Amino acid sequence: MQQEIEIEFKNMLTPDEFFRLSNELSLREQSFATQTNYYFDTPDFLLKQHLSALRIREKQGYFVLTLKQPHPEGLLETHQNLSETEYKAFMNGEKFVEGQIYSILSGLGIEPQNVHYLGALTTKRAETETAGGILVLDENQYLSITDYELEYEAKERKQGEADFHRFLQEKGIPERKTLNKIQRFFEAKSSEL
Repeated sequence: MQQEIEIEFKNMLTPDEFFRLSNELSLREQSFATQTNYYFDTPDFLLKQHLSALRIREKQGYFVLTLKQPHPEGLLETHQNLSETEYKAFMNGEKFVEGQIYSILSGLGIEPQNVHYLGALTTKRAETETAGGILVLDENQYLSITDYELEYEAKERKQGEADFHRFLQEKGIPERKTLNKIQRFFEAKSSEL
């Protein structure tokens, strides 16, 4: 089990902005790695009510269960590695793996056995190191939607926010209110119902 505080800033991009930034940052097709997020909640969306999110990320054959919770500096992420057997059991609703995340959910009054799979979002991601953090370009596909996003993962909130706003301004990209991936997924999912 590992915990970290995620400090990141996001901005939706148009397809033109995404491809222009890819070119300016010298990113090629091989610069992008594919990962898939599988999202979970209870039938009555108790995780969402707690402003939290639960996902399994599959990347290069590895599976990581992550619980995201509100934190004054950003999001508190709790990670737990899963074996392929645990992943398959979890996806099939057979068993919620024991561990720290199970304990946290129970402490929130959420019965882990009531958590079920809602859907997936696949991301093609490229990352570039900067002096203050990591610049990330994402092409996301979920349900029948493709969207494009710029993220900046910062080491410190105040400086990171200033750096991110300056980058957008320098690139002539307007700031757009941007929900995180799971929020966009849930909005699209609820509009399908």
